[in-house]
Amino acid sequence: MKTLHGPRLTVRDLQLDDWQAIHSYSSLDEAVRYQPWGPNAEKDSKEFVSMAVEASRARPRTLYHLGVVESSTGRLVGTVSMTTSVEHSRKEGELGYFLHPDVWNRGYATEAARLLIRFGFEDLLLRQIVATCDPRNVASARVLEKIGMRYARRDLRTMQIRDGWRDSDVYILERSAWDRSQGLTE
Repeated sequence: MKTLHGPRLTVRDLQLDDWQAIHSYSSLDEAVRYQPWGPNAEKDSKEFVSMAVEASRARPRTLYHLGVVESSTGRLVGTVSMTTSVEHSRKEGELGYFLHPDVWNRGYATEAARLLIRFGFEDLLLRQIVATCDPRNVASARVLEKIGMRYARRDLRTMQIRDGWRDSDVYILERSAWDRSQGLTE
């Protein structure tokens, strides 16, 4: 995996010693509010990073859990992920992101997601990328819209989280729409 560079962030493969940085936010109630997991115990954060490192060695690689690093400080402030379908004819990826609350509202999720979308279309040659978010997570929906994804539908009762069943809003970005936004097609 090559390292991806943005104006303020670097996105890179996770390393085993990243678990403490990830634990610093995955253990927070506020950060995992819309997730079916967490808050993490240290063991959970270590297991997640071990799984991500192991997945980075798989060939063909279908799971990219990458660290989001603030370029100015070198601090790991989150993760961004792309899970690709193993059916090569589908060529679909699913995007996710998760950042420390300390860096919310700085545009980092948008920047990191854009880097991974470019990687998905240019390097992985995906046909489309999907993402989901809890309908109550307005900030996440705004990120998906800023990166050019379009709202497709609401799936009901998709996962159980601490406060009950949650719905999921599904967003899609097709390669052709991304190409147009990049000025690659007429």
